[in-house]
Amino acid sequence: MKLNCLGTALLLFFITITPLAAAQDEPPPTVTGAPPQMLVLVHREFVPGKAAERRKLEASVARACNQLVVPNSWIDLESITGPPEALSLDPFDSFDQVEAAFADWMQIFGSRPDLARMQGELDALVSSERTIIAARRDDLGYRPQSIDFSKARFVRVLEVRVFPGRASDFAESMRILAGGYEKINADTPWVVYQVNAGMPSPAFLVFLPMRALVKNDDLLEWRRILRDAEGEDAAQRMEQIARDAYASTESNLYFISPEMSHVTREFADGDPAFWSSKPAPAAKPAAPKNTLPKPER
Repeated sequence: MKLNCLGTALLLFFITITPLAAAQDEPPPTVTGAPPQMLVLVHREFVPGKAAERRKLEASVARACNQLVVPNSWIDLESITGPPEALSLDPFDSFDQVEAAFADWMQIFGSRPDLARMQGELDALVSSERTIIAARRDDLGYRPQSIDFSKARFVRVLEVRVFPGRASDFAESMRILAGGYEKINADTPWVVYQVNAGMPSPAFLVFLPMRALVKNDDLLEWRRILRDAEGEDAAQRMEQIARDAYASTESNLYFISPEMSHVTREFADGDPAFWSSKPAPAAKPAAPKNTLPKPER
């Protein structure tokens, strides 16, 4: 996460009034590539015709950071579906880390004018930007403790906005679906984050990291899997919740770009062949389309 992203994130932190409801029923994963407690996500679209220039700058910034000790890492996702955009996944454990990282980036840019210049050139290519802060909900995922982002090549991101007062319905639907997948021992784990700031709430983000796109074939069979595992009533209940509780849903696919990401050595060791160009130092210890049924209108 570079300075412009952190500035937006801190602004959202100070103005947010949305409470975190992230119940942690499972012990946190210990794998280096495990889903973090908190994600700062930055959606960015760029000036048309500047794609090559933007990629070159992003890679240059990442390479420069690989030679430094910077306060946080990030994974760059490039859109396959939806509008052409980049999605940065920046892992944190707390707002305190976000604030500490902001201060550290101020010092880094002050001492590295070359890095500040590249970041400024990159900012000039951004046509729109949206920053979101979200907290992990282990009680709603399916085997989130088995996820290792370091081994992923693609990520499906499902965004679900629910009507006020209907967050419990979303939770019910995810538990129904997870129960069905558990019974058949499905190999498609997902992790759920509840949005804390940056978009209308209540809202949830479901991440499905994949090593290959073939995993999407399993996701397309959600209704059959649920019917076979839990019965027709469960499948119908899922559809009813989607009709009554969801204000909107959107699902998009992204591929991971290692050359435009900055990850730690420990993270890269999870899949050295893929992250071979990312021998980054460890971060500072102090700051370290739709899988659910759509509503019928």
